[in-house]
Amino acid sequence: MTFLTKTLPRRTVLRGLGATVALPLLDAMHPAFTLRGQAAPGPVARFQAFYVPNGMAIPYWKPKGEGTGYELSPILGPLASFKDQMIVLSGLNASWNYIHAGASGSFLTGTTRGGTNEIEIIADVSMDQLLARHFQDETQVPSLQLSLDPPNNAGACTGNLSCVYTHTLSWRSPTLPLPTESNPRAVFETLFGDSGTTDPEARAERLQQHKSLLDSVGDKLAALRRELGPGDQTKMEEYTDAIRDVERRIERAEEQSDLELPTLEQPQGAPSDFEDHYDLMMDLQVLALQSDLTRVIAFMIGKEQSARPYPQIGVPEAHHPLSHHNDDPTLVAHMSKINAYHTSLFARYLEKLRATPDGDGTLLDNITILYGSGISNSTRHSGIDLPLMLAGGGAGRLPSGRHIRYTDEPSMANLLVTLMDKMGVPVERIGGSTGALPVDALTGLL
Repeated sequence: MTFLTKTLPRRTVLRGLGATVALPLLDAMHPAFTLRGQAAPGPVARFQAFYVPNGMAIPYWKPKGEGTGYELSPILGPLASFKDQMIVLSGLNASWNYIHAGASGSFLTGTTRGGTNEIEIIADVSMDQLLARHFQDETQVPSLQLSLDPPNNAGACTGNLSCVYTHTLSWRSPTLPLPTESNPRAVFETLFGDSGTTDPEARAERLQQHKSLLDSVGDKLAALRRELGPGDQTKMEEYTDAIRDVERRIERAEEQSDLELPTLEQPQGAPSDFEDHYDLMMDLQVLALQSDLTRVIAFMIGKEQSARPYPQIGVPEAHHPLSHHNDDPTLVAHMSKINAYHTSLFARYLEKLRATPDGDGTLLDNITILYGSGISNSTRHSGIDLPLMLAGGGAGRLPSGRHIRYTDEPSMANLLVTLMDKMGVPVERIGGSTGALPVDALTGLL
């Protein structure tokens, strides 16, 4: 690698058509001490969950063999070119298995319980939000919560429990689930701002308007607090946290407001075609990761109980009813077509990451993606032996290219603890975890 004598700030940006885009990691962004032969900073680690709903056609998912010599299954077949950057995990059980609510509700939280009715909402802090807290001072957007289905955060959706369980993976606190965003335009504006002018003075004026509004809110908040008792002041803490988050984002935007930005077309909304919608959301995620605007993403290709049909692949049946196939071989085979279609779309995303340079490698080298479902055999709502895999190089921390089968029936929550450690953010527990899950070296693996 050749280092330049002039260094650029890590948060250098380019300016374009009403958008703000931070540059990916460049040689010129390494600190000047690398010229003296010292080591450059290590790669930036990123995390993403990629969730598929309604379980899996398990006979078509399970690979043959273990260790490095395993054979890809029909559902995993579309990922053949990424086999050396995958770890397929078998034998893990859901920590909370209550039909569809427990599937997505425990996927990143590891919670062992949920609410008991549609208005009682409880889980645990999700892994992505623990990471978001860690990275929030280093990125403009702590995390993204995305889906291809619009959110529904009211009413009962499954087992008389709140719809929030089936519509999100992310929980900021045990009682605060985070809604997903399905509109690419809204995602774009979260990342890059609205479609304003390219004039730097106009951008600075817009930032100043936001700051003035916050100053006004801050003054009113201070005045209000003087009139509240200790108990009510405590209740205001969540509100002030939101104010501080906006202030932090404005500071980051100001850091990114000095240089020119490339032209970037703003989406007008969600395309009606499923694959166009998917590709647009994937492109936005690649941009967010490449520019280091965020390092944490939770994405649902569909909500639990999704009834989306897939006529484009010869499956006109609604997904959720088809998933209750009662082990009928013909229906299971049809279900497998949806599952394989999802992995083929996932492969397209992995290819985008592999084609995007990042430091000495690519985005795929420096990300850990947890792919899978919170249900195995969907006709039984089973949480036993979940269909899970890890993709990406994990910034050099994942010994990939293997199939690992666990025989002691560990909880998936233990995997979340391990992934936190791999991200450089070790924790003692997540949800109902009982320890870390070994993924580096297991006896008998080749």
